[in-house]
Amino acid sequence: MNTRTPSESSSQDRIQWMRLSSCLLPLAQPISDAKVLTGRQKPMTEIAMLFAEIETRDGHRGLGMSYSKRAGGPGQFAHASEIAPTLLGEDPSDIQRLWTRMCWAGASVGRSGLAVQSIGAFDVALYDIKARRAGLSLSKLLGSQRDAVRCYNTSGGFLHTPLDQLKRNASASLERGIGGIKLKVGQPDCAQDIARVTAMREHLGDAAAIMVDANQQWDRPTAQRMCRIFEAFNLVWIEEPLDAYDYEGHAALAAQFDTPIATGEMLTSAAEHGELIRQRSADFLMPDGPRLGGITPFLKVAAQAEAAHLNLAPHFAMELHIHLAATYASEPWVEHFDWLEPLFNERLEIADGRIIVPTRPGLGLSLSEQARRWTCQSAEFGTRG
Repeated sequence: MNTRTPSESSSQDRIQWMRLSSCLLPLAQPISDAKVLTGRQKPMTEIAMLFAEIETRDGHRGLGMSYSKRAGGPGQFAHASEIAPTLLGEDPSDIQRLWTRMCWAGASVGRSGLAVQSIGAFDVALYDIKARRAGLSLSKLLGSQRDAVRCYNTSGGFLHTPLDQLKRNASASLERGIGGIKLKVGQPDCAQDIARVTAMREHLGDAAAIMVDANQQWDRPTAQRMCRIFEAFNLVWIEEPLDAYDYEGHAALAAQFDTPIATGEMLTSAAEHGELIRQRSADFLMPDGPRLGGITPFLKVAAQAEAAHLNLAPHFAMELHIHLAATYASEPWVEHFDWLEPLFNERLEIADGRIIVPTRPGLGLSLSEQARRWTCQSAEFGTRG
């Protein structure tokens, strides 16, 4: 482990101030997927956002984010507050060293899950500083491969949405310039899933890009039957047909069927993704940067995925993932949700089935006044310049 002290660093800049904010983002209506219909979860009514704002002695600032759905927001904020002081006085350019430092500061509660999700907000903020200081967008700093990334909409396809409204949502998304439509499946009555997918294929036509997502709610026999039935619909992928940690079961489906299998969003470490990749459990890998602990572990996962010749489709948080997807070697997909838009002053541009990669320095984001109003707790560390 690198034990270099701040005074031994070649850079003179130092982290001198941080603010953590826990922000509760209300959703317009309760959201239901298959986990709700099977009784495992309650409908989702809000998203707990964790923001980290970091300022250096030389006046450079960065913004980072993590999040939690349904539960865990207060825990993320509490853990982040405990480890935040370890960054004060440190060189903001030593991002990987600082990720390791924060990870080991809380290692007694693990090196995955909530412990690293709390790190994610700091890690993203440090990359934001680095890119802003260079006058580059985050994607350009990391080495961009493209200026726009294919996008598909999920927020209009949840199971609580009646079929007629589902059709209207899909049409509106495509008219807006979004490139694909994802439908939630995994209902206790599989016939209802088949009917909804059939209706949407007929409504959108054979050429439309359609994905389905079972949210881990099928057992192996059900997944086998449903994947066989869905072969006829020319889907872009079938997502999370099995439990997220059933690497072997996903691998069997990926080997047997022509329709690609997508999974990975619920994994919370590079090591878990490494096992999924090793067992060839997915055709589309779906890492979630905030859930992994930020950009540092995301890049490690993406490198493994590229070496294994997998497709990439990062989960949620398009405001961050548009930059990360733009650096991937083969053509990725980014998941479009408009849920987080009220939190920021800036908006992403969509055209011709793609999200345009922002060219503003760093993430290209600033917190809105609405985000400040939704903040339920905050904490500051260090002293502002």
